Amino acid sequence: MATIGSLIVEDQREPEKPIDREKTCPLLLRVFCSLGRHHQTMEFARANTPANELQIYTWMDATLKELTSLVKEVNPDARKKGTFFDFAIVYPDPRTPTYRLREIGTTCCGKKSTDDNVTLASKKFQIGDYLDISISPPRGGPSPMMRSRRPY
Repeated sequence: MATIGSLIVEDQREPEKPIDREKTCPLLLRVFCSLGRHHQTMEFARANTPANELQIYTWMDATLKELTSLVKEVNPDARKKGTFFDFAIVYPDPRTPTYRLREIGTTCCGKKSTDDNVTLASKKFQIGDYLDISISPPRGGPSPMMRSRRPY
């Protein structure tokens, strides 16, 4: 009679080593923002990129909250409390001549998020990948269906 056993394997990741930003050269992060949606991956095909590029010099230990602050500096509409930033990495698919998009986290302007301290390195970002950010403005008040009607 055979016995069935299980083996539990723990994730043995090395803790991220802090980067000395005084001694380490920053990388050029190419960021593409759009309202309410991510760009389609075909917009990155054949050495093309969307027109609304934002170039940021940063390090692999940059957090999503830090990147949110940098985008807000150049995008006044994104500064409103309650604005959501959905981050995704756009990277080339090694098996085909296309790009893939992988969501890596969400931050919210003026509110704490569980993804605030997520770093580029922790999400396997590689130099040469793009960062795509979907910016969703805050919802303004109750929906029209929820408003009470005034008696006439």
